[in-house]
Amino acid sequence: MLQERIEARWVDCFAETFALCGVKVGDTAAILSETQSRPVNVQLAELALARLGARAFHLVLQSPRLAAPVPVRSTGASDAIGQLAPVVQALAACSFVADLTVEGLLHAAELPDILKGGARVLMVSNEHPEILERCVPDLALEPKVKAGIKLLRNAKTMRVTSQAGTDLRISLVGAQAGGGWGYTARPGTISHWPGGLCLAFPAQGSVNGRLVLDQGDVNLTFKRYLEKPVVLTIENDFVTDIAGQHVDAELMRSYWAAWGDREAYAVSHVGWGMNPKARWDAMAFYDKKDFNGTELRAFAGNFLYSTGANEVAGRHTLGHFDLPLRSCTVMLDEMLVVDAGRLVGELA
Repeated sequence: MLQERIEARWVDCFAETFALCGVKVGDTAAILSETQSRPVNVQLAELALARLGARAFHLVLQSPRLAAPVPVRSTGASDAIGQLAPVVQALAACSFVADLTVEGLLHAAELPDILKGGARVLMVSNEHPEILERCVPDLALEPKVKAGIKLLRNAKTMRVTSQAGTDLRISLVGAQAGGGWGYTARPGTISHWPGGLCLAFPAQGSVNGRLVLDQGDVNLTFKRYLEKPVVLTIENDFVTDIAGQHVDAELMRSYWAAWGDREAYAVSHVGWGMNPKARWDAMAFYDKKDFNGTELRAFAGNFLYSTGANEVAGRHTLGHFDLPLRSCTVMLDEMLVVDAGRLVGELA
């Protein structure tokens, strides 16, 4: 069992990562957390910012009451701030925000107003510090992720296939493309650690085909490796059929149905992982309470399909699945970018 205590090497990792975000002596830095945040990471952030000479303060929020019919996981859309204006103002006025909320601010409703103030926000995933240590950002990853984002922005279509039977066609016309490499030094931006993703939020009615979640693929919302295939039929963005007569399929059907919300069945974002430090098999080594799963979104060569909220398509829901698939081939227009789970060309 891993212990959650302060280790000097973990302070080093936090300080190295914050330094990549441009934190320097005299910077005003907020450590944003909530009552259900992982205490050791909050403490590590404090010590790292002190080492860098930043003027840091804690902003601790009460974790909100659960408003959904089922547990909410893996959304990247913390509702801990709850539109509390003084909190937003305080964060927006900072040079740097270490985001240690449970779900993170990546898709939070208050994020645009926080970034307008010029704050640099780093969402530290709610992982055991050992996972963050293994996935400390690498400067070499930034130009590769930027190259992938550029390819996405210039493409009109994405096609995803696999020997397991996946065959998805995705229009990228009107999509919003982005990504991250684990740190951000530019004012008014956000990134997350662990990082290493290229992704797109498709416009409405852009995704059609079949997605086969094969044995060994990952349902990150459940923190579970699939034991048997689940076949999803997708029509105009929405999952219309979930095929499989076994527990993996039954769990997905049950969770989706519990929302009572058609929007939960629709695509949120699509893309691929870029981080060679991130491991597909990492979940096997940790208890569920130690593991949030951001690493598995980012392992190099995965195809990541996610359902739930998508502002580009005008859809809002807390229901969310993150589904990293192995061994897929990803084409942008006529360009091969992932070949059976391996990055190719300038992305490799």
